[in-house]
Parts: sequence; C-alpha cells; structure tokens
Amino acid sequence: MRDEYEIDQLNPRKNPYAGNLKKQITINIDGGTIEYFKEMAAESGIPYQTLINLYLTDCARNHKKLNVSWT
Repeated sequence: MRDEYEIDQLNPRKNPYAGNLKKQITINIDGGTIEYFKEMAAESGIPYQTLINLYLTDCARNHKKLNVSWT
C-alpha cells in the first residue's frame, strides 16, 4: 500500500458535504398538491420531488411563516 494511503487511514477527515445530504422522510401531502407540483415538473423538466424540496428550502431560508387562523 502506498504511504499516502496509510496516512489517510490514520488521520481520517470528515466528509465536508455530510451536512448537505438529504434525509428520506414519510410525509402525507394532499393529492391536489402533488398534482400541482407534477404539472410544474412537466413544464420545467425538474422532478416534482425536487421542486417540492426547492420550495420548502426557500421557505426555510427566508423564514416564511404560515398564517393559520381557525374560525
């Protein structure tokens, strides 16, 4: 084995991209909402799950709050 490989094994480095990994979850979404994103996906050529993730990421980054009022 090469010397540089042995050094890497002795001093492992953390993955710099580990914080950016996606996490699989289960979520219940209304059928109409899924259809909306699937239509957007067909128009844009981006998978609908990616569109949903992009939208939720935008909400989180911009600290968007949902105004819910029960009557």
